[in-house]
Amino acid sequence: MKIFRLIILLIHLAILGMLLGVLLNAYIPPKVFPWFNLLSLGFPLLMIGYVLLTFFWIFSWKKRAFVFMFLGLFFLNPVKRWVNYSADKKDTPNLKIITYNMMGGKLGYDKIQEYIDQQNPDMVLLQENSYQELQFKNLRGNNTLPVLAFYSKYKILSRKNIFENLNNEDITAQCEVIDLEIKSKTYRVINAHLGSFGFVKSMVKLNGESKDDEEKVKNIVKRLIPTFKTHQVQVEMIRKSIDESPYPVILAGDLNSVPNSYEYYHLGKGLNDVFFEVGKGSGTSFHDYKYPLRIDYIFTSPSITPITYHVDRSVKLSDHFPVIATFKLD
Repeated sequence: MKIFRLIILLIHLAILGMLLGVLLNAYIPPKVFPWFNLLSLGFPLLMIGYVLLTFFWIFSWKKRAFVFMFLGLFFLNPVKRWVNYSADKKDTPNLKIITYNMMGGKLGYDKIQEYIDQQNPDMVLLQENSYQELQFKNLRGNNTLPVLAFYSKYKILSRKNIFENLNNEDITAQCEVIDLEIKSKTYRVINAHLGSFGFVKSMVKLNGESKDDEEKVKNIVKRLIPTFKTHQVQVEMIRKSIDESPYPVILAGDLNSVPNSYEYYHLGKGLNDVFFEVGKGSGTSFHDYKYPLRIDYIFTSPSITPITYHVDRSVKLSDHFPVIATFKLD
């Protein structure tokens, strides 16, 4: 029994070490050490393992249970970025935003257009739009990029593709900065789609054949690591636009990155993660792999008050769910 408990203790310590490694994404960029960013993908499984082993020590009446319970407090905020339960806010919102990866409209542009019209948003940020012009009832806009589209009720003052000179053959990496006027004030809206990993289901689905599965895992890692490094460059460019903005910022889109990743920490620096502030339940927004993947986000400057955040899982017109948030602007 002592040997068994020693093995369990070593496993628990190893999981703790990996969880701490995830937190280091806030400080260590992928170009220096990409493996911490890789760990962020496994955070839900690592956290579940950590909690189960902590219960094992509790039921074993071991004092070390209190140590692991105390150390587990460091992961409360990282967990809330995946699963959150916030109290309702009583303020009345006056701004509604939708961000949605359309998957190229493969399941019907007309259905997507009808759904968004029903929601009656003030602003829509679309990714993987494929240059399709949509006609919304109360929104104006157009597609200036092959991946992104932006529609709103408000006057657009300027818009710029900040990835225009990006030395990257991946056309899926796009980011548009839009300055617009809302109620006599100027806001900076950033519609982002970080470079895709280029996975399809057959590439990530393991079939139980050890050699085939081993080869698939190797190929997955081979794609992940270089993409993490290109993301670092893209994050730096978006970060510059945020830091230099004289206006309050709304950053939304498909970041192809999970919570507690390098991308998450550095893009969200100085901004509020709206799901973390007012979200309820799971933040999972990509549903094609049957694994909890939250990769669609809305971040805002602290001066913009979030009221609600909703991932609409009733809509399956893409491999992503629409993300809808409301705000109060002064």
